[in-house]
Amino acid sequence: MANSAGLQFVSSYAFEAMQKVDVARLAALSDPELRLLLPCLVRMALCAPADQSQSWAQDKKLILRLLSGVEAVNSIVALLSVDFHALEQDARKEQQLRHKAGGSNGESILVSQLQHGLTLEFEHSDPLRRLRLTLSELLAIMNKVVDSNGEFFLKSSELFESPVYLDEVADVLCILQAELPSLLPIVDVAEALLHVRNGDWFLCLLVANVPDSFNEVCRGLIKNGERQDEESVGGRRRTEALRQLCQMNPSQALNIRAMVVEECHLPGLGVALTLDYRPDTADEAVSPLVSYVSGLLLGTNSKVRTWFSMFIRNGQQRKRESSSVLWQMRRQLLLELVAILPRSRSTHVPNDGNMEEEVSSGYSGLREEHVVKASALLRLYCALMGIAGLRPTDEEAEQLLQLMTSRPPATPAGVRFVSLSFCKLLAFPTLVSTPEQEQLMVMWLSWMIKEEEYFESAAGVSASFGEMLLLVAMYFHSNQLSSIIELVCSTLGMKVVTAHAVRVAVTNNLSANITGFLPIHCIYQLLRSRSFTKHKVSIKDWIYRQLCETNTPIHTQLIPLIDVYINSILTPASKANPEATNQPITEQEILNVFQSSAGGSRGGRQRYSITTQLLILYYILSYEENLLASTKQLALMQRKPKSYSAALMDQIPIKYLVTQAQGLQQELGGLHSALLRLLATNYPHLCLVEDWVCEEEVTGTLPLLRRMMLPSNTCRYTQSQLHQAFLKLPSSSPRLMRILEHLTLLSPGDLIPYAEALTASMALLLEPAVPRRILQTLNKLWMGLNTVMPRRLWVMTVNALQPSAKLLRQQQYTQNDLMVDPLIVLRCDQRVYRCPPLMDIVLHMLNGYLLASKAYLHCHLKETADFDRQSQTVSNLGVPGQPDTPEVTREELKNALLSAQDSAAVQILLEVCLPTSEEQQQLGANTESLLSSIRGPVPGKSKRGSLGPRARGGVEDAEPEGGLLSDLREVQCLICCLLHQMFIADPNIAKLVHFQGYPQALLPLTVAGIPSIHICLDFIPELLAQPQLEKQIFAIQLLSYLCTQYALPKSLSVARLAISVMGTLLTVLTRAKRFSFFMPILPCLVAFCQAFPPLYDEVAGLLVQVGQVCASDVATKARDVDPLIARLQYLKEKPQGAVAPGGGSSKLTLPQRTAEEHGGADPDVQLCYCVEATFMDIISATLHGL
Repeated sequence: MANSAGLQFVSSYAFEAMQKVDVARLAALSDPELRLLLPCLVRMALCAPADQSQSWAQDKKLILRLLSGVEAVNSIVALLSVDFHALEQDARKEQQLRHKAGGSNGESILVSQLQHGLTLEFEHSDPLRRLRLTLSELLAIMNKVVDSNGEFFLKSSELFESPVYLDEVADVLCILQAELPSLLPIVDVAEALLHVRNGDWFLCLLVANVPDSFNEVCRGLIKNGERQDEESVGGRRRTEALRQLCQMNPSQALNIRAMVVEECHLPGLGVALTLDYRPDTADEAVSPLVSYVSGLLLGTNSKVRTWFSMFIRNGQQRKRESSSVLWQMRRQLLLELVAILPRSRSTHVPNDGNMEEEVSSGYSGLREEHVVKASALLRLYCALMGIAGLRPTDEEAEQLLQLMTSRPPATPAGVRFVSLSFCKLLAFPTLVSTPEQEQLMVMWLSWMIKEEEYFESAAGVSASFGEMLLLVAMYFHSNQLSSIIELVCSTLGMKVVTAHAVRVAVTNNLSANITGFLPIHCIYQLLRSRSFTKHKVSIKDWIYRQLCETNTPIHTQLIPLIDVYINSILTPASKANPEATNQPITEQEILNVFQSSAGGSRGGRQRYSITTQLLILYYILSYEENLLASTKQLALMQRKPKSYSAALMDQIPIKYLVTQAQGLQQELGGLHSALLRLLATNYPHLCLVEDWVCEEEVTGTLPLLRRMMLPSNTCRYTQSQLHQAFLKLPSSSPRLMRILEHLTLLSPGDLIPYAEALTASMALLLEPAVPRRILQTLNKLWMGLNTVMPRRLWVMTVNALQPSAKLLRQQQYTQNDLMVDPLIVLRCDQRVYRCPPLMDIVLHMLNGYLLASKAYLHCHLKETADFDRQSQTVSNLGVPGQPDTPEVTREELKNALLSAQDSAAVQILLEVCLPTSEEQQQLGANTESLLSSIRGPVPGKSKRGSLGPRARGGVEDAEPEGGLLSDLREVQCLICCLLHQMFIADPNIAKLVHFQGYPQALLPLTVAGIPSIHICLDFIPELLAQPQLEKQIFAIQLLSYLCTQYALPKSLSVARLAISVMGTLLTVLTRAKRFSFFMPILPCLVAFCQAFPPLYDEVAGLLVQVGQVCASDVATKARDVDPLIARLQYLKEKPQGAVAPGGGSSKLTLPQRTAEEHGGADPDVQLCYCVEATFMDIISATLHGL
């Protein structure tokens, strides 16, 4: 924006003073600087402040004193005296008018007819008209921006271009935005200012007067910016405006640059901000520009890399311009490169030193403090040329060659620099273009070979240029450059690179502490180029040996090596030879690694390190995941690589290893997170949230302190002693308690030998008179073991809790059995259902196996689907009319099976919540659920046997025998917690279960005990639309409890719908169905009215309508029906009259009838009496509620 070059911008000093409201700094500003900030300062001085402190009062006096001598303040005060509310209304009317007119500038409400030009009108206008003129012009530009669909335009506006009135227009603009923020969002105003001349100056003034909006404006401009800013005039103007903003607030420049990278917009701005950046403390190693560009091109984000590479490529296609950000960047990089060259080697920097230090060959040593910077520059130029396609100029190529052939000192950084230089020469041989340059490179290569041993010994590193030459031979080999291969191989004394590679010894105790080029780098590159499979050389043994020779901190090349090895096992080197693959690691070799880990012989020395075991675990999990992902391609090639058996996976302590890895995250790099990702995908039952929470309780600070208090010479109990204590229950309760308390002090890993004794004796704890403390302690020990060996522990527990009849048949379930049918977990001893500590364990296993079953079926479907489809396609070849593989049907069948499993589990658990006949006798006949006692009596929940006046005391208010704390109550709470989690994880389960229905007696429990059951309000209308009366009855009963529990507007609307449905069904149901439908749901109307009193009229109308329909059917049989209808009408019209004054007994009492009369009464007569009783319940509940 060169047109604003002569204007004075807000300085960084002034902006910081405004941002911090530093009055002392503001007073130090010059008059021209202060003039730019007057709109904000005047508003600050005149408006009532939110800060009422004494310090601000003093500051405000200083601001007023500061403003008192400025003449322009009077015009700003006059602007603030305008009625902005009326102005905003006129502006919105004008916007509507323009919108109707299609954006044309015909009529204007803000500005009437202009007699002169816009500038003259502005000069002669009063403050209100100035505001209207500026607002009208600004709104026109903003509307045009919206209608332009991203196409840039430059609006010619004399109001924003006249240098005489720029300050006054800026004042008006700032006041308008501050007083009308909803009409003029600052981001939209900023976007509009880009389309006028001097827009960057106006934008900086606007932001300086609203300093808190800096980040918001910058982010908005970047979001709306172009992906390549130097391609268009609009992009360059946007970049320049943002650059000016960052010069005004340099402390935020790096944050703005981060926004640029995040949005992948305006790459030139990111480079420009880096060029402008001046750090407080200069980093002698690497400059900010090198760090920034290297991070973009060599980072892991491919989107960012592609975006910036396009910026480089597009920038080279334009003519070289000094104003281009790309050429500024290249010039800066070249200057940095020349600055670190040895003086005798640089042709651009004059040599003002002594020439005696130079050797006769013209070579000079690279200074040690410049080696790291030189390496960074070489890597950056490699990235620019290789990734971004940069074509170096002759000057750049010459200076790069001078730097590459510099001779660094014999340090580790020097070894790295030589390696980079050599690789850059191989990657970009076009840098050498003249015979002199070729001779220079030959001399340098000769020096490198000559100095190899000296560098290795003097630098103290294990890097070898010989290994690097092997790596070079491998690169050439992959490119099939036979002449160069022969040359390099003859130099190394080898004929075949791959045959030599497998004979190279593995690196002992390989870790990240060993730097330089190693055999693993060579093997990795050969695997990538598929050299081993092409030449039929087996590399499996070498990789297995190297994985066994690893240590922490983990070497960064190990995980990529495993990934490329897995790819070479599953994917053939070429379609022509589908058998050209590597061999996988055998199951026996894998078992050898884990034979002394958790669950094995813990007394012996662990042969393999935890790093080896974690890497092998990563290999297995990644292999299985890639095998599933490649089934389609493998099916097309008629290949089916072998999967590792379930028996092998059962013997690997996956959870124990991942727990160990959690404490070594810093040393394992990204291995821990990679393992968690694989577990979450393939073993979701090992990633339960409650397991992680329990793990914190087991491995936290308090358990650690308790273990530290455990004396080293304390008595250690054996597994047989523990088993004997279980067998002698209940007489051995004290001894068993001592043993279990001792075991709680052990770590989960030390508990593993006791796992079998603990689980095998669980059935003994179901006997009566076993202390509750023993059960709770066993639960705690089980949860601790669950953190290290969950799968094996679950199988042992399920087998131990089988009913005694099954134990006689010695039926032992396996892990696979439980994943195929998770409901086996619930086929346990019935006594477990009334033992809360053991029921907690059963529910934990059930949740885990339901998740495991989902993953198992998904894998099974993916394993077989592609091969079945391929075989069916081959068999159907040439047969017309054959359908394709029923892929959708298989997926639907799987989903149906999973839904059936989940719903069956929920239904079984709900049945467990029902009290048995013995419990009902103990708790009382009226106790339908223990949780109902918390909620109190539900309105309308009256006994069906009493059609006369209700007895409201005694049984319903009595607490069940034994109080609320009982085994049934605790089991109900545990089950409700699990159902809550299941409903949250998959709301479709809740829908399916409620469409199936369950006993009405459980509704108080489920509604009060499952917080997520409110989602049923979403599908109750659908349930009401079902044709079965039973489902409609269940829906209304469920809704009545939901309305009482969740009195929400949504509940009210669904309740209205239910009343409407009941009224509709009244007109279509037969006499028998009418009785069976309304008798159980009439009490629900009481709950509706109690939750939502506005429904009283609708409910009363429905009840009268039901009574009239029934009365019409029995008019000839029952003579007291007409008086009953009259009573109903009276109750509907005057409900207050039904209750005596003072809350006494009912004035309109129900007639007493004998049981024989009720038993032999007509169904319609019974329904009439039930309607009247419901009326009385509603009135009584309403008045008692008042």
